[in-house]
Amino acid sequence: MHSDNPKKYALITGASRGIGQATAEVFAKAGYNLVLTSHSSCDSLKALAHRLRCTYAVSCQPVQADMGCQLDVQRVFAYLRDLDVLVNNAGMAHIGLLTDMTAEQWHRIMAVNLDSCFYTCHEAVPLMLKKHKGKIINVSSIWGVHGASMEVAYSASKGGMNAFTKALAKELAPSNIQVNAIACGIIDTAMNSSLSPAELDALREEIPADRLGQPSEVAELILQTAQSPAYMTGQIITVDGGWY
Repeated sequence: MHSDNPKKYALITGASRGIGQATAEVFAKAGYNLVLTSHSSCDSLKALAHRLRCTYAVSCQPVQADMGCQLDVQRVFAYLRDLDVLVNNAGMAHIGLLTDMTAEQWHRIMAVNLDSCFYTCHEAVPLMLKKHKGKIINVSSIWGVHGASMEVAYSASKGGMNAFTKALAKELAPSNIQVNAIACGIIDTAMNSSLSPAELDALREEIPADRLGQPSEVAELILQTAQSPAYMTGQIITVDGGWY
């Protein structure tokens, strides 16, 4: 169904559920060949890859990998000889007092949310330089801009991701590679499933749109960013229902 178009390749990390799964869906629908990763939800990832192959006639390679581990990331890139779009979506949250957090928990958050961006970009940029074009899209959070009480490590990791995005965008702009981030508000995903109905209602009341965002809305914005003009780079694009 896409034989009349040049083949396009995208790597989407953390793709077994939520925003990552929705992003894989819209990219497959747009004709991208995919490599998808998940650390723990391997059966879900394999089922998704099979469905996308059958539905959209694209290639779709599921890979179990911890994106906070450099060796795992290098193994993922062994499946890639070409890359047009990198979506850094793998991430994890931690809610709790800073003084109750262990150093191990802190380092794990930083590895999955921030170190992963270094590992993937370190491998992706040479592939994009070969063709003198590419799009890197980092899935961030409004807490990376504003900070969230009880989520210091998560906020710090996403703030680091935002600074990483702006700096790398400047570094790669002469090579026609664009780097942008999507700063999400409260999205209806498993990451927020630990919140009680009362907590969700309280959050909803603060959001002008009067609802949580849907993963499909973030996915559409990620695809639009991948298809955006080359002059748009180094941006932290907020999608939060008008909250901030």
